[in-house]
Formats: sequence, structure tokens, C-alpha cells
Amino acid sequence: MTRIVAIRRNQFLAALSALFVAAASAASAQTYPTRPVTLIVPFAPGAAADSTARIVGEAMRPSLGQTVVVENMPGAGGTIGTLRAKRAPPDGYTIVFGHVGTQAAAVSLYPALGYDPRVDFEPLGLVASAPILLYARKDFPASNLREFIAYARTRGPALNAAHNGAGSIPHLSCAMLASIGGFTPTYVPYRGTGPVMNDMMGGNVDYSCDILSSVSQQVAAGALKGIVLAGPVRSPAVPAVETAVEAGAPDFQVKAWIGFFAPKGTPPEVLAALRAAVSAALDDPRTRARLAELGSDLPSLEERRPDYLASLVASEIERWGKVIREQGITAAP
Repeated sequence: MTRIVAIRRNQFLAALSALFVAAASAASAQTYPTRPVTLIVPFAPGAAADSTARIVGEAMRPSLGQTVVVENMPGAGGTIGTLRAKRAPPDGYTIVFGHVGTQAAAVSLYPALGYDPRVDFEPLGLVASAPILLYARKDFPASNLREFIAYARTRGPALNAAHNGAGSIPHLSCAMLASIGGFTPTYVPYRGTGPVMNDMMGGNVDYSCDILSSVSQQVAAGALKGIVLAGPVRSPAVPAVETAVEAGAPDFQVKAWIGFFAPKGTPPEVLAALRAAVSAALDDPRTRARLAELGSDLPSLEERRPDYLASLVASEIERWGKVIREQGITAAP
């Protein structure tokens, strides 16, 4: 009899405990968030990517009822900040900015990465993307992609390709072009787009690849020469620059994409609130105008879906892993 009473008592306590957990979860869903949300941007402030994160983060506030505070944590190609986000409590109060470098290329670049983008994060949604522009010093002897490849093949390692660090979008894009074009330049690492452009305008390096919005003003002003846009349609920011499709190199298609992610294990109701806030931010006319000014392409409703971002991450890991292996790219400069 005593044993039966003990069993029933344990069953009652288990049921009571489950009830408390359910009540706490419901209360969390109703009250989240009760304090500011931290958005980790794993890069230094001031770049186009950082600006994008701040614009969208600011526009999430009306939906969340709380401020989204950007925390810049640069280092190791963005992997330090991304790892910090992975280790954060999965409570919705820490989310992270991710892109092709941190969520795709890093898998092949860093053997001891410390996280797997496919399993350690919950995708919140794609935020923006932008085409890559191949550009060169203003006195570069080639003016279009056909001339560029022909010239690059004759110059080989004597041709200098500047980039923003091993595994960065500029590095990977230039490596893809070299693979497509059949030439082998000498890669010269820098600490950002600004130093690259300064040295290029000074005639110290030959060319680079970067996000269109980062260099379009200098190209439009004639300080640098636009060679080709790695996208399907021309941009009004540099209307005279042909696309890779027009140039006969349709495989040279590169977009720098940005997405927001939460640590794995974040409660479903919290994820739903964050995803709704991201989508609402992208519907805001002022936000859309500000992102367009940066040269960003805004995702469609379908592209905002978390499953779309998850599939994009998986496909980009495979795509850039192939380029990294073929070009022998390592995390070292």
C-alpha cells in the first residue's frame, strides 16, 4: 500500500512539474522579450555589412518592443563572434549576423571551427544580398571581362589581386574568377575595403572583387575601373558595367548574402517572434529605402522563410568548399 501511495505521489509531482514548465513556457511566449536583444555582428563597425545589420536591427524594435543592440566582435573572418553566439544561452536574447563567410566558407577554411552552421543555429531569415563587382585600378589595360581574362592569362602571378582576408567574399570571388578564367594571380591580403581601394588608386595593386555598394561610388566617379558585375542584370549604380552573363561567363555569379540566426535550442515561440520581427522590418518602407541606398537586393517573401535560408547555407557550404579546395585557399593570409 505504501508503495502504491509513493508511486501515485511521484506521478502527481511529475504532472505538477510538467504543468509548471508549460505555464512558464506560455508566460515566456507572452512576455518575450523583456529586455534588449543583442545582435552580434562578427565584424568591425563601419562596413556595409555592419550598416545593414544596424538598419534591420533598428527596424525590428517596433515588433519586439525592445531595442536590438549591435555588438561588434571581429576576428578570424567573423568566426570568433559567430562562436560566441553559438555558446550564448538559447533564450532569444542573443542573435547573430551571418553571411557566406561565417556560415559557409568557414567550414572548409577552419578545421577546428568550433561550430557547424547547419546544426548549431536556427535560421531567422535572409535579410539582404548584393552582387559582386570585379574592379581594377583606373589605368588597368582591360576594360571588360574578355580583355581582363586574356590579360590575366599572360600576366599570371605578376598580376596582384587584393582582398579583405582569407575566405572573405572578395577573396572567394576572385578565386572563383581565376578558376573560371584559367589564370593564377598573386593574392594580397588587406584589413578591409578602404585600404584595398587606397592602394589600388595609388597603383600598388591591380584588381579586386567586392560588394557593389562598397565600391560603386569610386567606380562611378572614375577613380576605379569597373570590369564586370557578377550578377544577371546591370545595376543603376554602375550602368556602363556589363554583367557576367553579357560577357559570356554565366558561371561567374556571386552574391554576398546576409542572414540572421539564433542559437540552436531557442524556444519555438521565441523564434516565431524573432522571425516575425525580421520580416516586419523588411516590410517597412523606410528600411527598404535605406537598404536600397546601400545597393542591397531585398529578399522576396519566399526567400525570407527560415527553410530557404537553411537550404542556402547548405548549398553555399558545398559551393565554396569546392572553390577553396581547388584554389588551395587556407585560413592563413
